[in-house]
Amino acid sequence: MNDSKKASPPPLGLLLREWRAARKLSQLDLALAADLSMRHLSYIETGKARPSREILARIAAALDMPLRDRNALLLAVGHAPDYPEHELVTPTLERMRQAVELILSHQEPYPAFVLDRRWNVLMANSAAARVNALLMDGRASRHTNLLHQVFDPADFRPVIVNWAEVAEKFLHHLRAQIAAAPTDPLPRRLLDEVLAYPDVPAPGHADLGQPPAPVLTLTFRSPLGELRFFETITTFSMPRDVTLDELRIECAFPADDRTAAVCAQLARQRAA
Repeated sequence: MNDSKKASPPPLGLLLREWRAARKLSQLDLALAADLSMRHLSYIETGKARPSREILARIAAALDMPLRDRNALLLAVGHAPDYPEHELVTPTLERMRQAVELILSHQEPYPAFVLDRRWNVLMANSAAARVNALLMDGRASRHTNLLHQVFDPADFRPVIVNWAEVAEKFLHHLRAQIAAAPTDPLPRRLLDEVLAYPDVPAPGHADLGQPPAPVLTLTFRSPLGELRFFETITTFSMPRDVTLDELRIECAFPADDRTAAVCAQLARQRAA
């Protein structure tokens, strides 16, 4: 998972200019936010000055950079990364993994799953497996990546009743991921991959004549009738590990009584 070690780091000046452009900050704006002189920041961007770790930390905080990208700044000038990146299954993250497992188990009988920055499904509770088996008529998904599951017409997409609306939501989140980490090529590559699928909706397709719902409801067709869920996302507060910084737990809740009853019925059948 150590993406920062797979290739030579780009020049620091290029990174800073790309981040300033993404955050719509001038050199003066960033210098003031990072408590630097504009002259010093200019020297850093042009390579005339080598910044200390402390200065880079202030610049990264002013740019609101994710931990992976903060490491990239340090690597660009030859400093060691500040933030480790451990696999979720390692002993170092045992307590955090237990917390994730607790959230997944407490979400029963409703689905919950864990995603990484690549949108890969890392973990899921039993309810997610039961609901997926019902919706897919027992067929396994072609992908372990949530984006491909949703956009691939040969995967989960046909059972999503309001697919165009859901697809637009996922595209919005993916573009937000690009904006949050403008130097990371991964979300751009994922966007290209999902846009290659047929009939992907253009931005702003929604019916403006309808009043907006409080949250987006995902509606699925199933042998037991339509199931409707809304989702919440849980992240770690103030993480200091790259893996935890990029991890999110998505919990699905029933949007109506029928969906709640079906989830409870599936749990009872499994227990029996």
